[in-house]
Formats: sequence, structure tokens, C-alpha cells
Amino acid sequence: MARYFADTYALVEILRGSPAYRPYADEELVTTEFNLLELAYALTRDYGRVKALEVLALVRAFIEIVETRDEDYVEAAELRARLRREGRRLSLIDALGYAVARRLGIPFLTGDREFRGLDGVVFVK
Repeated sequence: MARYFADTYALVEILRGSPAYRPYADEELVTTEFNLLELAYALTRDYGRVKALEVLALVRAFIEIVETRDEDYVEAAELRARLRREGRRLSLIDALGYAVARRLGIPFLTGDREFRGLDGVVFVK
């Protein structure tokens, strides 16, 4: 079983049962609390509070939530600034997830076009 950092985009697609993400649904996935915040927003917006809480509990049961470190924050800030100069628009949470994946030495799973072509990214659309 392979280990991947699932960003919010990937989590949403896995939960939707997207065919492109089915191969990753049975892999070992990790994410951060910050990605769960973004997921909670999407779930609450689309399905309401009760369903959002149910789904978040399921996600917590099956996905490892990794802690972030100060080094991750600095790495994310530097990455975001560098990529902005290249014309890419990453959110801080996206940049943080990528930094955590790099620290852990695992692929960053996403369909966010801003990550296309970056080292260590598994880009699935």
C-alpha cells in the first residue's frame, strides 16, 4: 500500500467516488487539520452541518491527520512566494500541504492545476 498526502481537492474527489480517484481510495492517505477545515467548508456548503459532521468523522477514522511544524509554515510561505512570482496562485493551506508532503517524503495527491508539473506531485484530473 502506497502512502499519499491528500489535499482537499483529492479528498473531495475521493468522497465523491470520482473514477479518476478510485485507485487512491484504498491507499494510505494523510492530510492536515487545515485540509479538514477546507473539507468542512465544502461539505457544510453542499450538504449541511449534520452531514458534514458525519463525513468528517468518517474521514478521521480512515485518514491519518499529521501535525504541522513551524518549519512547514516557513517552507509553505517560501513556496507560495516563489510560485506567485511564476504566476501560480496557491493558497497558504495548499502550500502547507505540499510542504508537509515533501517533509514526509510522500507524493502530494491533487487535481489542483497550480501544482501541475511540481516535483513530488501526483496530478489527477
